[in-house]
Amino acid sequence: MSLALLAAGTPAVKVGQHAAAAPSMFGAVLALLAVLALIVGLGWVLKRMPGSGFKPAEGLRVVASLNVGAKERVVVVEVNGEQLLLGVTAGGINTLHRLPDPLPTTEPARLPDFKNLPNFAQLLQQRLRKEP
Repeated sequence: MSLALLAAGTPAVKVGQHAAAAPSMFGAVLALLAVLALIVGLGWVLKRMPGSGFKPAEGLRVVASLNVGAKERVVVVEVNGEQLLLGVTAGGINTLHRLPDPLPTTEPARLPDFKNLPNFAQLLQQRLRKEP
């Protein structure tokens, strides 16, 4: 039947003639910028929504945490001045103990003072001068 149509003088339809053309580089960059702007905009909106989960709860703080298995942890949580030892598993959370005395607070880790570090070039020269 297609031979009859071709013989009758109907123009042949090229395969892919109606397919959309590949986007240009400008269109690809514009689409990428639009997606990035959408991500940043949604993040901004979520931060300003009430009850968004980004803010820590008042009166509740994790004091210490220790992994004891692949999905099990022991956590010390402070709730309004009282510290609780909790067991956290994939199946739930159990209160293990109420601590009568709070755990001592540890000093947070600090970055080293880079101004007081020795000069690397001098250390390397001293090391290279020493012969075994």
